[in-house]
Amino acid sequence: MSLSKIESESDMGAKLTPDMKRVVSEQRLAFVATVCSDGTPNLSPKGTIAIWDDHHLVFADIHSPGTIENLKENPAVEVNVVDPFVRKGYRFKGTAKVIVNGELFKRSCGFTEAAGWTRLEERESLPYGDLCS
Repeated sequence: MSLSKIESESDMGAKLTPDMKRVVSEQRLAFVATVCSDGTPNLSPKGTIAIWDDHHLVFADIHSPGTIENLKENPAVEVNVVDPFVRKGYRFKGTAKVIVNGELFKRSCGFTEAAGWTRLEERESLPYGDLCS
């Protein structure tokens, strides 16, 4: 199991706006871009995108060994969430750190259960990210 934290490249104090929160909460589907070890891009849909807090997004790693391996080797990441009805979306870009234990990891177990996802112990990881503008 692991947790990935994404930190902003430019503004560590960036905050999710109410509209960003609305889009993430309503859509629940995000596309996560990482970089493979050979330098090629990898794009993976995540159907569990959610808001962790005012500065972080989170998604469960249901079966994303490529995404997690890429983040371990190269923490560059971009998360895209789009509201197709208003044709507007957001791009969250930053760096990730995969976390496999500790207090933050323990807190994530309660978060995933409250979100209605399976217990974290049954999954490989739970990446979450700091908002990047």
